[in-house]
Amino acid sequence: MATPAASLELVHSSSGKPEEVRRRELAAFLRSRRERISPEQVGLPAVGRRRTPGLRREEVAQLAAVGVTWYTWLEQARAIQVSPQVLDAIARGLLLDFNERQHLFALADAADPMPRPTCPTVTPAVLTIMEQLEPLPAVAMNNRYDILAYNRTYGRLFGDLDAIAPEDRNAMLLAFTHPGWKRTLVDYEAATAMMVAKFRSAMADHVAEPAWKSLVKRLLLASPEFDAQWRRHEVGTSEHGEKRFLNPEVGLLHFEFTSMWLGPRQGTRMVTYTPADDETRERVEKLHAIAVEQGCAADGPQ
Repeated sequence: MATPAASLELVHSSSGKPEEVRRRELAAFLRSRRERISPEQVGLPAVGRRRTPGLRREEVAQLAAVGVTWYTWLEQARAIQVSPQVLDAIARGLLLDFNERQHLFALADAADPMPRPTCPTVTPAVLTIMEQLEPLPAVAMNNRYDILAYNRTYGRLFGDLDAIAPEDRNAMLLAFTHPGWKRTLVDYEAATAMMVAKFRSAMADHVAEPAWKSLVKRLLLASPEFDAQWRRHEVGTSEHGEKRFLNPEVGLLHFEFTSMWLGPRQGTRMVTYTPADDETRERVEKLHAIAVEQGCAADGPQ
């Protein structure tokens, strides 16, 4: 149970302007992390008698290579500028784990310069869900449009996805460079324009990452259409909508698609395609039967 003093501090921290609240929360968080670490844990000698547990402010400043006065102001919730590099040094000095580090940068309203470790989001349970959704097409992809897994129906939606090399299984790359995919997308210009807009929005969090820059470079060299759309600097998102595909085996398919995020951050998502009319429903059944007959891998790429 919280003490009256702690309750009053919580009420106080939740009042005022948002930036003031954030600074107070940041100051309290830093104090709590500092007080739980002993000098021995960070390789410092325990010199002198300590009235309070944990590190002193000057010791944290030493570990982070910042001025003592500046760090004191930070813990006093003063309105000062804090760079991501300094926050990184403080996080290392205080031995913050991944969740604590995320919380620190969120409170400071700053972007973490270190790449975030990614947890596998296409779990065996997700693969089972996609299999159980058959005959409906379903695919798991990240926000860079890398195709991570798919069920058998999706594997035949554009032709034969299994025949494409795993390193080339990127929906946007295929949409702009693969003749079969280009023919299958009925509303080609609108569909690719939305893909590029969503990709550019997502890339704002990954502008320095080699995999993202490499994909853009590859597309710019391979597709004048992508080059033209990329220069427009359009941004956007879409969680659901409609798409039409001219499948080479069963004909026109009209779907409503829905995106379901597979992690706490909007990164990896599972996209499902529901028939928008009875004719599509019948043709999807036929496409699924073809996929089963052709022996498409039920769990997608390995």
